[in-house]
Amino acid sequence: MRPEIAFVAAHLITLENTLTKLPVIIMMNAKIVYREKLPAVAAYSQLFETTGWNLSYRADPDALCEAISASWYTLSAYDNDDLVGFGRIISDGVLYALICDLIVKPSYQEQGIGSTLLNKLIARCLRQQVRVIWLFSAKGKSAFYKNFGFAERPSDAPGMQMLTTTD
Repeated sequence: MRPEIAFVAAHLITLENTLTKLPVIIMMNAKIVYREKLPAVAAYSQLFETTGWNLSYRADPDALCEAISASWYTLSAYDNDDLVGFGRIISDGVLYALICDLIVKPSYQEQGIGSTLLNKLIARCLRQQVRVIWLFSAKGKSAFYKNFGFAERPSDAPGMQMLTTTD
């Protein structure tokens, strides 16, 4: 079992972004523990519902559990036993990785939890020497990801998607 990582309340810390090597300063005001294990189904379902994504996905808790269980790597953030953040990677472990479902409970946003989760997800890919890291950015959140070295794909870049749900 891997050790848990905790940050102590009420101080500023500086992390180095693993990709850009630029400092990322975050304020921590809660004791947050990061665990490399899947969260409880009900807790994850509640956190996922805070995003509004399920309005189009319409996934029940069991489907959400199945989805995250198939991940290559998951990381959960807890304040005591309360799930306050989550992120995961889908990957072949060699060439490609897709970071998805980076979620921070709204009342815990702007406290560095998302930054810490993202830095740790990127670090996991780099340790494995994954060649390409992709992510989906929620509407209006691309500036956050640019701080970590991500860039928007050019409009003439290859890549397409198929949405199989309707709104």
